[in-house]
Amino acid sequence: MPGLGAMRESKTVVENVFRQESGRIIATLIRLAGSFDLAEEAMQEAFATALETWPAKGVPEKPGAWITAVAQRKLIDHGRRERTRREKQDPLLYETPTIHEPEAEALFAAEEAMYPDDRLRLIFTCCHPALNMEAQVALTLRTLGGLTTPEIARAFLVPEPTLAQRVVRAKQKISEAHIPYEVPPRAQIPERLAAVQAVIYLIFNEGYAATAGDSLIRRDLCNEAIRLGRMLCDLLPHEAENSGLLALMLLHDSRRAARTDSQGHLVTLEEQNRSQWDQQRIVEGLERLQDAMEQRRSGPYQLQAAISALHAEASSPEATDWKQIAALYRSLLRLSPSPVVALNHAVAVAMSEGLEKGLAQIDSVGESGRLDQYHLFHAARADILRRLGRKKEAAAAYREAISLATNKVEQEYLSRRLEELQL
Repeated sequence: MPGLGAMRESKTVVENVFRQESGRIIATLIRLAGSFDLAEEAMQEAFATALETWPAKGVPEKPGAWITAVAQRKLIDHGRRERTRREKQDPLLYETPTIHEPEAEALFAAEEAMYPDDRLRLIFTCCHPALNMEAQVALTLRTLGGLTTPEIARAFLVPEPTLAQRVVRAKQKISEAHIPYEVPPRAQIPERLAAVQAVIYLIFNEGYAATAGDSLIRRDLCNEAIRLGRMLCDLLPHEAENSGLLALMLLHDSRRAARTDSQGHLVTLEEQNRSQWDQQRIVEGLERLQDAMEQRRSGPYQLQAAISALHAEASSPEATDWKQIAALYRSLLRLSPSPVVALNHAVAVAMSEGLEKGLAQIDSVGESGRLDQYHLFHAARADILRRLGRKKEAAAAYREAISLATNKVEQEYLSRRLEELQL
């Protein structure tokens, strides 16, 4: 009978292996089984076997390879049972399509049959354009991100059954539409890679500035997005925008500890204690950005990372190179025009060329009405109006921003600003 200490140690190792290697393991199993569900079932059974076996026999030298080998044997057993069942049925039924069984047991023999391109195939499958964005995010986090269904549901503030249904529907769509489990042809990679990058960045953004709820930051999502970003760089090292995306996430994430105070209140970039910024993250982010820029294939993520780098390198708010930031936003606008980028450019103009000029540009951006329901548009207007001393107009803009914000931490920050104006 294994002791309590051995059981706890084994449980910790199992959890760590799941977090760190489940994406690699499931990618291999899906390739071999041809089925998301069969692969997930086999992996879950293998982890359950580990919890039973390791406390008594000890943790193997390569726990990830052990899990993979056991899961492969589970798939072999399933294939044998399926073959036996089909052989016993009427010959006519034998011709009907059934669950795909492995072509040969030799496919399962190698314990370390975990090829890097398996994960590449899987991430392109999860982010196939036939799936909607919600399904892409849910399936990516469920299979490659190392998060469980309850964890993803909590992170995105949706009921667990709703999240589970998204995953089920995504798998059904892949099966029914015969979406291939493969890296797309070279000609399709740029378009498809953009979808993969967008999913990873969406996951990061939801963790960095939660849409709703009582917390501003969801660390699990930030960490998983960065992990997926690293994986993408490892799998496609010569795609400059992969490095740009990872650099952007690292530089943003470097400010995580300084973005809220001890009471959980939001602290703006201008007011943050820069000594709390994670220098290791900043150094790595700058290195990744340099790697991307050396490839001389500029893209939106690289430009955004360059903007974040200027903030990271400034020793104080006053030392921030706002003129260069405005120039980078102009370049980003040419490359990826959007009202939000135009708003950010206008704010940079306000900080570098004068508040009145920036405000006029913000109002010009708002004329289309496309940002009417975007709380940060009204918050930006309010901040510039406050700096200009136009308190009445600033208060009205703050009230509009508060009414549209859905995150409690942001609502509280905007309310404090409004109260300060009224003192």
